[in-house]
Amino acid sequence: MTINPSIPSTLFASVSDVSAFSSEQEILFSMHAVFRICGIDQIEDRLWHIELTLTSDNDQELKLLTKHIEQEIQASTGYHRLGELLLRMGNFEDAEETFEKLLEESSNDDVESLANIYSQLGRIKNIKGQYQLALEFYTKQFEIQQNSLLPNHPSFTATYNDIGDVYANMGEYSKALEFYQKSLETAQKYLSSDHPAIAATYDNIGEVYEDMGDYSHAFEFHVKSLEIQQKALPPNHPTLGATYNNIGEVYANMGQYSRALECYKISEKIQQKSLPSYHPELATTYHNIAEVYDNMGEYSKALEFYQKSLEIRQKALPSNHPELASTYDNIGKVYENIGDNSKALEFHKKSLGIQQNSLPPNHSDFGATYNNIGEVYANMGQYSKALGYYQKSQAIQQTSLPPNHPDLATTYHNIAEVHDNMGKYSKALEFYQKSLKIRQKTLPFNHPELGATFNHIGKVYTNMGEYLKALEYHQKSLEIQRKSLLPTHPNVGSTYNNIGEV
Repeated sequence: MTINPSIPSTLFASVSDVSAFSSEQEILFSMHAVFRICGIDQIEDRLWHIELTLTSDNDQELKLLTKHIEQEIQASTGYHRLGELLLRMGNFEDAEETFEKLLEESSNDDVESLANIYSQLGRIKNIKGQYQLALEFYTKQFEIQQNSLLPNHPSFTATYNDIGDVYANMGEYSKALEFYQKSLETAQKYLSSDHPAIAATYDNIGEVYEDMGDYSHAFEFHVKSLEIQQKALPPNHPTLGATYNNIGEVYANMGQYSRALECYKISEKIQQKSLPSYHPELATTYHNIAEVYDNMGEYSKALEFYQKSLEIRQKALPSNHPELASTYDNIGKVYENIGDNSKALEFHKKSLGIQQNSLPPNHSDFGATYNNIGEVYANMGQYSKALGYYQKSQAIQQTSLPPNHPDLATTYHNIAEVHDNMGKYSKALEFYQKSLKIRQKTLPFNHPELGATFNHIGKVYTNMGEYLKALEYHQKSLEIQRKSLLPTHPNVGSTYNNIGEV
């Protein structure tokens, strides 16, 4: 427990002098003392260590957030409210247990309560990565609403949104967009244009566009969402933290790493004030910060933040959750970047094992993991194995992603690199050109991945003895890298090396 003696509004006193057990160093607090929960750790079977920090009851931001959350949680009974509060705090097992108990005791006549229980159980299953079960609960909720409400009732807004979330997590982006659009149309009929529910839908639409590689549309919808939230929500509301995270992800995908990091730091600051230290949303922020450091070539910092993310996710999520797979996969990428191929392969295969147990077989996440495994085999000189994994990745991405998605460009780039290493230069150029065509359409002109493609095309021309062409492409690469990467980034050194070789 941490106590700041300068807090004037909360009275407390040491009672060890008058206590029967002076060695316990007891402190007596006045009624209504407010504490922040900084951390919870299980130390034995039924014993927990809880870290508390005394805060002023005059903390206006905390008061405003508390009042807002009380308004948001308008469930019919105390148990409903408890379940929703546990869910918001990231205590998913306790929340699930509460709502399952409510479901057992519920009456079929109380349709409003039953719909709410199905909704909350759907949210929990979705968060835990159990997408089919989530859809089943949301479908039950939707059927009740169809039988008891008018066709365009505002309650459908949240239901359509929730169903859209599940389809987005399953990689079915067109279905997700369809439900988000239904949610938006319903909300716009009954709610004011600055209502948080509309902001939530804009944010979700932005996430789908980001997953589809359409970063300009993604950015547009996330900014729309942020503008509403800044007017309608307290400044430390967790939803604002999530939106800053989403905007940061778009910047990161566009290669604007310093801007991405700025957004992630804002998100982290909000979440540290408003969420428990073990909350999965904080893990997402740490994961995103790590990814930026990895892309900037700061590998020790990347590993530090991935470890923070992993610790939370291992505590808060099931062992086969797709977000755990994502963390393992990205830790593998860092080890690959620092040249530790055996560790890289170990983490990528952990990721693949989870994905095989939790995702549909054509989910785009498989494409990314197969790509990463292929990269490790390529680094180890096992080019035929690498090519096999890249082709698996290509087959999945061609069915699950739009034809101009940046992830497909990465796969073409990797296939080209293998052909180059195998001495098949015309094939290498063919696939590098495919990659370049997509990247020039979808990425900013100074994106590091464009620099990488120009560099590799230059290497092929060097191998073919066409040195003037090689120099032209290496210079293009260096020009981009000087604008987008730190001067100490390993890729900048590689480009200077390549120019020297020419």
